Amino acid sequence: MSSLLVDDIGELVTNDPPGDEGGPLGIRRDAALLVEEGRVAWIGPSRDAPAADRRLDAGGAAVLPGFVDSHAHLVFAGDRAAEFAARMAGQPYTGGGIRTTVGATRAASDDELRATVRRLRGEAMRQGTTTMEIKSGYGLTIADEARSLAIAAEVSEETTFLGAHVVPAEYADRPDDYVGLVCGPMLAAAAPHARWIDVFCERGAFDVDHARAILACGQAVGLGVRVHANQLGPGPGVQLGVELGAASVDHCTHLTDADVDALASARYDCMCADGRHTTTVATLLPGAEFSTRSPYPDARRLLDAGVTVALATDCNPGSSYTSSMPFCVALAVREMRMTPAEAVWAATAGGARALRRDDVGVLRPGARADLMILDAPSHLHLAYRPGVPLIRQVLRNGVPQ
Repeated sequence: MSSLLVDDIGELVTNDPPGDEGGPLGIRRDAALLVEEGRVAWIGPSRDAPAADRRLDAGGAAVLPGFVDSHAHLVFAGDRAAEFAARMAGQPYTGGGIRTTVGATRAASDDELRATVRRLRGEAMRQGTTTMEIKSGYGLTIADEARSLAIAAEVSEETTFLGAHVVPAEYADRPDDYVGLVCGPMLAAAAPHARWIDVFCERGAFDVDHARAILACGQAVGLGVRVHANQLGPGPGVQLGVELGAASVDHCTHLTDADVDALASARYDCMCADGRHTTTVATLLPGAEFSTRSPYPDARRLLDAGVTVALATDCNPGSSYTSSMPFCVALAVREMRMTPAEAVWAATAGGARALRRDDVGVLRPGARADLMILDAPSHLHLAYRPGVPLIRQVLRNGVPQ
């Protein structure tokens, strides 16, 4: 594979401190970056750039690691625009609309589901997302969960079995039986196509005992743990996630002091020798709060406590039908009291930590050459100019998309 030099970079966000000026983004000025065999091979001043087979001139613009969206639900059919309109007219969000999407998804063909996944994955890529986790959870039968994950695996190595999204209608009076199905034949069919297992531990979905049983079964077959936690109100989901060593607890909208303390005290000593990053990342999904008119998570409280925070889209047809990480960055800065630097880090390196990855979300020698060039001189413009299409070009594994 030929080498590629990206040079004349006005601001290079590496997420690899110290950079030229300290801070978590590891910013380098007047920089260049060499790509070989899909990986970053060298970073340094433009004046010292080595020879390469090809050159890509950034024109003084900002270059960032590709976004890492660690929470998305792309395998579905239909939409819930009417439900969104009802919420905007004052109807509260309860999560009950998930069953509407389950019916449409079960009725859809593989090709119809595949077309939706590829459309949304392409949409996200054009907005800078180079790594995207994709969940099942709208099939809720053995066959539909397995095919959902197989389709997701065609476009992402980060796939999550979410058979425990809600209890489907046919098991409404037999939740214990459904948990048995999820832990048994459904998990067996889904696990070959999945890296993770997830549970919606929330009122109206799965209680803590059912959630613990399902996640333990997933762990027993080698799946990593993720948890939907504390979205609709206070609950046991965060504590359960920390107890099981989950890579991420997601939503974290309603947290007690004990929840925050638990997240802050769990340390991950495998990827981060400095010990500053917590094992169970708090993944915040501001698109869901925007689309449901719910209170936003208090990111400032988590950050000040030393919790590692990620941002993700929660792209799904009901509560957050956006694939735009720049939109989530802008919401986090405006509504969740994050600084632009904190939000960009959370949407890149934070997402990587939520997936327990050290090869994405960062630009340093050896990392994947996943990056975006902005039509802007600085990362600040992602929050400063909300709604403006600022992603000029995206490279994944060093290849323009």
